[in-house]
Amino acid sequence: MPVTAPRIERHPASEGPRVRVLGQWTASQFARPGLLDELRSELAGAAGPWDLSEAEQLDHVGAQVLWDHWGRQWPEQLELQPSQRAVFERVARFTVPPRQRKRSSPLRSYLALGAFVLHAVDHLKSFVRLIGQLTLNLGRLARAPQEGPWRDFSGHLYRIGGTALPITALVGFLIGVVLAYLTSQQLKQFGADAYIVNILGIALIRELGPMLAAILIAGRSGSSITAQIGVMRVTDELDAMRVMGISHSFRLVMPRAMALAVVMPLISVWTTLCALAGGMLAADVSLGITPTFFMTALPEAVHVNNLMLATMKSVVFGLLIALVGCHFGLRVEPNTQSLGEGTTASVVTSITVVILVDALFAVLFKNVGV
Repeated sequence: MPVTAPRIERHPASEGPRVRVLGQWTASQFARPGLLDELRSELAGAAGPWDLSEAEQLDHVGAQVLWDHWGRQWPEQLELQPSQRAVFERVARFTVPPRQRKRSSPLRSYLALGAFVLHAVDHLKSFVRLIGQLTLNLGRLARAPQEGPWRDFSGHLYRIGGTALPITALVGFLIGVVLAYLTSQQLKQFGADAYIVNILGIALIRELGPMLAAILIAGRSGSSITAQIGVMRVTDELDAMRVMGISHSFRLVMPRAMALAVVMPLISVWTTLCALAGGMLAADVSLGITPTFFMTALPEAVHVNNLMLATMKSVVFGLLIALVGCHFGLRVEPNTQSLGEGTTASVVTSITVVILVDALFAVLFKNVGV
């Protein structure tokens, strides 16, 4: 090791136990590969009175290495020059102390639960206010339709609906194929091959079609809505709209909610048709059920009320996805971290709400179309 390299010397007890700090303890020296790890291994067992008076040079980087080794506190016996003490005092003043893990206690858990409940109630209050404002805006639009943001509405119809057709068709087709193959393996054991039409029809038209479409739109368009409005918050566009007297709810929330309410039933039907096509193909390959028989038996196996229920659910899903996306977008703080957190929370909340509402529909309309 070069003479200028930072190093320590330990004096045995016979000469008076102490640790001498020698060399240049500077950033340029620590830039050498492997030097810092080697020095830390030497410092690992060093204890006792410290003598820094013979060190050639000491900057804040070298002082930080020693300060961390001392446990970020002054050793009991330390000999150093006044300039070195000034460096250590600056390091001690600006070094962030390590966080101490807070011990869990019943009171702390109770307060954390209370904070979570208050946070959830605040979100719920803002969401209900958003629904009420949307209702008022729809009434205003009905009284003066010429003032409506129809250009925004048509643009969202294309971006949310038209561009989502390929991915929803692919996912729906593959789900239909998988479901048909798995079902056919069980029906073969009982000789009930023809009932695959009933199973696929009810499962895809009533539940899986609308659910798949809603989950895909929540992940694809719900996150986009939150990101768009969140970026407007970061770039102060929302504040500029407020200064100009433009309503956020009328120009941002209402067009997206209307577009999703209109386009979700169409995407749901499209996804269901693609899933039925995949199931019909798989049924023909695995069970020998021809497409002609499948299309003839499907109207008899599935009542039209199931399609009406699926369409009604899709409208509710679309409204909820749009409102959740706008809700989290409007609550984004003017920084990029909040934008990412808001987008993630929007997707998770949208999917969760869709599943909960679908379960509620299943319970309330369990006798419809069965």
